[in-house]
Amino acid sequence: MATDDDEVDYEAEYNNRARVPEHPGIIAAWDRDAAAFRDGMVAAGRAGLALAYGPHERHRIDLFRPETDRNGPIALFIHGGYWQALDRSAFSHMAGGLVAHGVPVALMSYRLCPEVTVADIIDDARAAARWLWHQHRRRLLAIGHSAGGHLAACLLATDWTGGDGGLPEHLVPAAVALSGLFDLEPLTGTSVNDKVRMTHETANRASPLAWPAPAGGWLEAYVGSEESGEYHRQADSIVKVWGGHGTETKMRVVPGANHFTVVNELADPASDIVTRTAMLAHSLE
Repeated sequence: MATDDDEVDYEAEYNNRARVPEHPGIIAAWDRDAAAFRDGMVAAGRAGLALAYGPHERHRIDLFRPETDRNGPIALFIHGGYWQALDRSAFSHMAGGLVAHGVPVALMSYRLCPEVTVADIIDDARAAARWLWHQHRRRLLAIGHSAGGHLAACLLATDWTGGDGGLPEHLVPAAVALSGLFDLEPLTGTSVNDKVRMTHETANRASPLAWPAPAGGWLEAYVGSEESGEYHRQADSIVKVWGGHGTETKMRVVPGANHFTVVNELADPASDIVTRTAMLAHSLE
């Protein structure tokens, strides 16, 4: 699935922290703004924190509710970190944009590599989605950043009719992926794989680009204009492949955004990403 161009330096293309040397300040700002947002939502009585969707200590969801709930889908935000880092608590404020538009937002944590595999993490995302359905009986709009974009696409492409009875066929009818990863094979030769430990076979098996396209589903793939060529290829590939097989798809480039700042758009109710995503959520009501 990856390009055959032997000249591509995958380590450089996927090493986002090296590409954005100011990332420590960006992450510190996430932590600060997330804590302030959580405190405000708790004080307003519109937050449910550390809700358990499974037995592991990282099987937890924070749920933030709007002042006026339109009873449409719940947005499920999934953080990035190359399946080996970060936590929902750094992204609480990313719920702010959609909450202002009347959309409740759940943020999940999941187990990390190398304790578990990427396949296990996909199972965690599915478990969180099932738990939210059984708790609220509302469909989900999956939103993910980076590795979370991969997981959001996996939820959209999941067949929910098997196994757990009582789930709707289109439990996750739409996904929004910011800087998503859909073809994991190029990562197998990079430092990302030191902890993720994928083989070529397991990487391809966990790549939603290789899965049957979710016919009738909707995927929005965003990428920052300042991101590497590989991230642009990732978004372009999933949009073209799934779009050619029955999925409504759209790729959008965020001007001036890098891999870390692109997700900041979610905190702003007036941002283009939030405005479009809110419209998508309301269309699913």
